[in-house]
Amino acid sequence: MKAKTSSLARRDFLKRAAVATAAFQVVPGHVLGLNGQTPPSAKLNVAGIGVGGMGSNNIKACAEVANIVALCDIDVNYAAKTFKTYPGAKTYTDYREMLDKQKDIDAVVVATPDHTHAPIAMACMRAGKHVYVQKPMAYSVGEARAMTEAARAHKVITQMGNQGRSGDGVRMVCEWIWAGAIGTVREVHAWTNRPVWPQGIEIERPKETPPVPAGFDWDKWIGPAPMRPYHPCYHPNSWRAWCDFGTGSLGDLGCHVLDCVYWALKLKYPVSVEANISTYWEGFWKNTEPKHEQFPRSSIVRYTFPEREGLPALDLTWWDGGLQPPRPAELEEGREMGDSDGGVLFVGDKGKLMCGCYGRSPRLIPESSMKAFARPPKTIERIPGGEAGHEKNWLQAIREGKQAISNFDYAGPFAEMVLLGNLAVRFPYRRLLWNGEAMKVTNDGDAQAYVMRKYRQGWSL
Repeated sequence: MKAKTSSLARRDFLKRAAVATAAFQVVPGHVLGLNGQTPPSAKLNVAGIGVGGMGSNNIKACAEVANIVALCDIDVNYAAKTFKTYPGAKTYTDYREMLDKQKDIDAVVVATPDHTHAPIAMACMRAGKHVYVQKPMAYSVGEARAMTEAARAHKVITQMGNQGRSGDGVRMVCEWIWAGAIGTVREVHAWTNRPVWPQGIEIERPKETPPVPAGFDWDKWIGPAPMRPYHPCYHPNSWRAWCDFGTGSLGDLGCHVLDCVYWALKLKYPVSVEANISTYWEGFWKNTEPKHEQFPRSSIVRYTFPEREGLPALDLTWWDGGLQPPRPAELEEGREMGDSDGGVLFVGDKGKLMCGCYGRSPRLIPESSMKAFARPPKTIERIPGGEAGHEKNWLQAIREGKQAISNFDYAGPFAEMVLLGNLAVRFPYRRLLWNGEAMKVTNDGDAQAYVMRKYRQGWSL
């Protein structure tokens, strides 16, 4: 049965991708690229930085409607398959060299580990390149703010790689809540199955120092983080667990799961955040203090948002590592909470709404409420291809000289909110009071020091 489900999911993805491709191959006749804009029929020249993992998928989507002219990765073996797929693209191991030498690049996909998103994207924007940056866009709150401001200053078209933002699910959630389907919302719970990799607060750095593999530039991979010896536990797959490189469960899935909450409830900056984390006991009554090398196995993060745009104050709770909110009494026996990646529960004064990751498959609960619900009109513009059209939405925005659906003016403050949760995870069992405009923890100097990381010598924004 599982194999059948996977097959159906793959066919569904391919179908959506095909629709997205077809939609962007048809150019409206009245759009002729006037006023100095790039004509929609012209193919853009796209480069990729970090193309061995998720970046290869982003580049594949771009290649359907654009020219792939340059590829950059510090691990030539990990990226070899992608390099081979696009023989016409020039290859590099240093993004700075690529930007300096190759002047035909219009736009760049950045899909490196989280800790290098910001310095690479900033260099691209300063060079006048449009950027698509994988979620969570930045490693720290301060980096997300700097990237948002840089995008405005350099007048480039940006997109964060939270593809659910282009899907129908998140739009339905917004339309239903704005239509009053569950009344006024003052409480929301969101959860994820992450981490799906080993991690824990008791883990220390490996003591072994194996040689760096041929074709892999460890110094460039470390980037702005403090230098440490190479070990295969960091690259290519498990860096998300390590505090110096990844952003944990929140960074991995927060921008996917929480987007429908942020959009539908018109959020911006919380006024406080606090967290509880899983503990580790190495012996009887012998507690291990966090080593701050890896993120905890599980955490609960509580955000408080003020009144805004006529909406009441909101309590938003994030659960990860296998933890979930209490099962709603209205949810029928046997029904799954969200989906396999996570979900959201909106609690209104007239009902409840539940959806999966990316805002997928929203339903009022119980099902009798869903059946009685008269769906409101579709008032939010749909993105051709939905989730599979996210990269193409960015490229189309570049051609038309308009903002993409998850541009940094939206994604930047959103990413700040998500990443603020990691400050609370770092300093659990404290309520951190937050002044979002000033980007300041007003009651905790220790936490404030982590709003913007210190870069190692030779690296800067």
